[in-house]
Amino acid sequence: QVQLVESGGGLVQAGGSLRLSCATSGRIFSNYATGWFRQAPGKERDFVASISWSGISTYYTQSVKGRFTISRDNAKNTVFLQMNTLKPEDTAVYYCATRLGSGAYYLQASDYNYWGQGTQVTVSS
Repeated sequence: QVQLVESGGGLVQAGGSLRLSCATSGRIFSNYATGWFRQAPGKERDFVASISWSGISTYYTQSVKGRFTISRDNAKNTVFLQMNTLKPEDTAVYYCATRLGSGAYYLQASDYNYWGQGTQVTVSS
């Protein structure tokens, strides 16, 4: 089994920044992709960003391009989501997820096998 634990969420004013972390433990494979999703109250869980094992390939949903950056440190089994210029509409529970596979083109929640418990991000106006 693979366990994922998110951290770094919190309350921030619009225009501020947060850095989320996703720490992976357990049966860690040498080739897995990781994604970040978010879910606002009453809404579906939406794709935010994904990154390949190598870190070379990344994808972002259009609304966060230029503001969010996904990265990873495989030596620490951790994936990060740097979120800048936050907006109230970014408010949601943020989840990280992982799956075996090369590349990063995994944009659906159903593409992922393992999930963290989520961390709340609240952006006040």
